[in-house]
Amino acid sequence: GGRGHGEPIRLMLDIPNGHEVVKMMRFEGGRRFLIASDSGRGFIVPEDEVAAQTKNGKQVLNVDSSEEAMAISIVPDNADHVAVIGTNRKLLVFTIVELPEMSRGKGVILQRYKDGALSDLQAFKLSEGVTWQTGSGLRSETDLKAWVGKRAGSGLLKPKGFPNNNRF
Repeated sequence: GGRGHGEPIRLMLDIPNGHEVVKMMRFEGGRRFLIASDSGRGFIVPEDEVAAQTKNGKQVLNVDSSEEAMAISIVPDNADHVAVIGTNRKLLVFTIVELPEMSRGKGVILQRYKDGALSDLQAFKLSEGVTWQTGSGLRSETDLKAWVGKRAGSGLLKPKGFPNNNRF
């Protein structure tokens, strides 16, 4: 019924101190995920490669001691572009073919930051536009020509109406 006894998820899943949950999703199989660290490095991983058979789980994204896993997003089947936004409020859109599909690793640089870090990412179909949550529902932006560039660029300031928390 959606109600528990108030136990912290950290105790239920034996998550050690110093580790945080980025996002939780039900396993369905066959999907692809776009994952990235706060340093702006990421890649696409098949969902079947993420599933673990052990109590301790499976490490898919390798991060340095100064980095953290920051974002995970489901890649729709028809996705042809990726949108990445940083804490510096800069948005970059590039083609999804520039991203490798790996089973584990550090990934490639998605967006460069002079000062700041990756905040969120989203894979989408360019003709449908990128969407984000607002207080009154979903908003979509289809005119993204100004933000389209090559992977590992810095991007331009986010469009008007984009949330201040820099999350899709």
